[in-house]
Amino acid sequence: MSDASNGAAAAAARPLALARWLFAIGALVVLIVAVGGVTRLTESGLSITEWKPVTGALPPLTEAQWQAEFAGYKQIPQYTEVNGPAGMTLADYKFIYFWEWAHRLLARLIGLAFALPLAWFWVRRAIPAGYKPRLLALLALGGLQGAVGWWMVSSGLTQDVKVSHFRLAAHLLVALATLAGLVWTALDLRALARGAPRARLTPFAAITLAALLVQLFFGALTAGLRAGHVSGAGWFSADAWPLMQGRLFPEGIDWDNGPLHAVLYDPYLIHFIHRWWAWAVVAILIVVARRLRRGGQRAPSVALHSAFGTQILLGVFTVWSGIALWLAVAHQLVGALLVAATAWAVHALGRAARPGA
Repeated sequence: MSDASNGAAAAAARPLALARWLFAIGALVVLIVAVGGVTRLTESGLSITEWKPVTGALPPLTEAQWQAEFAGYKQIPQYTEVNGPAGMTLADYKFIYFWEWAHRLLARLIGLAFALPLAWFWVRRAIPAGYKPRLLALLALGGLQGAVGWWMVSSGLTQDVKVSHFRLAAHLLVALATLAGLVWTALDLRALARGAPRARLTPFAAITLAALLVQLFFGALTAGLRAGHVSGAGWFSADAWPLMQGRLFPEGIDWDNGPLHAVLYDPYLIHFIHRWWAWAVVAILIVVARRLRRGGQRAPSVALHSAFGTQILLGVFTVWSGIALWLAVAHQLVGALLVAATAWAVHALGRAARPGA
């Protein structure tokens, strides 16, 4: 490409517009994480037993279509072993169908909201040099998320009344990794618009993200195994938090298959790890926030403090409530916001680590 062509491409680039678009997509990802929480907590995720990426965008419109969908649901273990004996009606089924349909519809809308503007920016040569591979990678992550979502659902259609907690963890973590990538890329583009260099991932930032990843993983396992219920319930009861059934370290952990199996499968131990590893993550995030404050980066420091403080409180209140739906959904929502705030914070650290940033 000639110097003139390079100059024309640089002049056409619109990094600030791209950054705003990616932030908007990030907000949609936060929303779908919250809707996913409602879907999980209402046991709605297995209500649609087929994956129809295109035609599935339309819900049943006639009584015959509803009966056909309900008949398909009646074939899976969740109905035959749980909801059928409990007397589920078609009206009950329509309620759980709505949440799974809304979750899938929002996923389709996010896909379109990413792919169509990306094509427009591409054709208009508005994407700055070096960013096309990253944007394509984010698009691929979105496609992977859809595939992982169906892979997760399929695990609960034949042999179990719920989905695999590992597949649920994969589904959530891919979404949150996509969110972090969106935020990081948008911040790089915003810096580019100001003539500043890209941020780099420092070793301390990598440790921070790894610690948060462990917490998110065990949070997903806790959700998938319904492990939040094992501590008991009771507002402001010490037996529910900080204790678990009256003990700091819970009884009832099944060690018969070894420590690794217990760490990955036992709800008591998984819940214990999730609630106490959180404090290790908080300690690291406090260090991040203080470094930012010392460097004059007040906004990401405040955002980080607000996110992890709110998340800790929501976690405690969710346990005390006996996993009240609205609190559990808020806990998942703020978890996504914490990921976004952490991405912002470590990006700010990475920019500060570059000379001239």
